[in-house]
Order: sequence, then C-alpha cells, then structure tokens
Amino acid sequence: MTTVAIAYHSGYGHTEVLAQKVAEGVRDAGQTPVLLKIESASQDFGPFIEEITKADAVIFGAPTYMGDVSGVFKVFADATSAAFFTGAWKDKLAAGFTNSHSFSGDKAHALASLTILAAQHGMNWVNLGIAPPNVTAAERGPDTLNRVGSFIGVAAQSDNVSPELSPPAGDRETARLLGERVALAAVRWTAGAAAVEAVTTKAA
Repeated sequence: MTTVAIAYHSGYGHTEVLAQKVAEGVRDAGQTPVLLKIESASQDFGPFIEEITKADAVIFGAPTYMGDVSGVFKVFADATSAAFFTGAWKDKLAAGFTNSHSFSGDKAHALASLTILAAQHGMNWVNLGIAPPNVTAAERGPDTLNRVGSFIGVAAQSDNVSPELSPPAGDRETARLLGERVALAAVRWTAGAAAVEAVTTKAA
C-alpha cells in the first residue's frame, strides 16, 4: 500500500481542518496517510524527516501569514536540509495546501514557496487538477470547489471564526480531492518506478 505523508503547521486550527480532509482523500483512494503536525519551531524534526523519507509522497501544508508560509513551517523547511544533502527525497511526489483569511492574501506566494521547497529536494510536484468555477463571483458559494481559482495547490479561505465553521465545505472537499489525487498519482508513480528498474536492470 502506498503511503502519503502530510506535513503541516496550523496556527489556529483552520489549516488542520484541511490536513484532516487531505488525509481523508488519501484513505478514500485506498492508501495510507501519515499526519505529521508541526507543533513548534523548537521541536525535533528528525522523526518527521524520517517519515517523509519512508513515504511515497508528501503533501505540505501551512497557513499564509504575511504573504508566505508561517514562520514555524519555514523552520521545519530549513531543517529538511538534512534530507537535501543526501538526496533522500529526490524523485518523490509532492503537493501542497494553504489557507488565509483573505480571498487572496498572497496565498499563491505561499504555495510557490512549497513548490520551491519540493524542487530544492528534486521532487515532482502534483498540481491541484481542479478547474476554477466558470461562474460569476456572486455565484461562488461556500460549496464551490477551488473557489479562489488556484492551480498549483489548495488555496482555502477561512473566516475569523471557529475551525468547526470555516473553511467552508467547498474548500474542505477541494482538500480531500487533492489528497485523493496525490495518493492515486503515487500509486502510478510507484508502479512506474518498478517498471523503470526492470528496464534498467535488463539494459545492464
């Protein structure tokens, strides 16, 4: 069975709601999610790095603060240099999700930071794969998928209320679909890796 690590930080619980939905999507695809919640900048990230190294794919998640990923997540990202120097995550699949109060909030920049982190490790990025809604702004309701029109990852919007109430159902379902998409992509990727190994072994 394919394993998908979900490494995320959540400041007030809203991003954690997305992480849980991503994990649900992985399970819906018949695969195994491993939730890795980043609690603080001072924790030992060694076990997280080991879990991601063992996984077939990883989905990064962080709230967007001041136009970028949270500082706590950035500390974790810097700590992954231990895997960078050994190439431990090279050719692994990666994806990402973020959340902010504003509809824009420069979430695209936060997602770009996640893609660059993946690229630094030589990973292969899986985009969202959900077309933005072809409706007017007034018709975009809380149940709309990909309602802010993001392409590289989940960009959710949460009101300043309890995580039980926000982000809305559409954003949660978008996160679930990302988890499902990455899990299925990882299944194909793992099977393909076995085929490549067979070809290279035969050629040798």
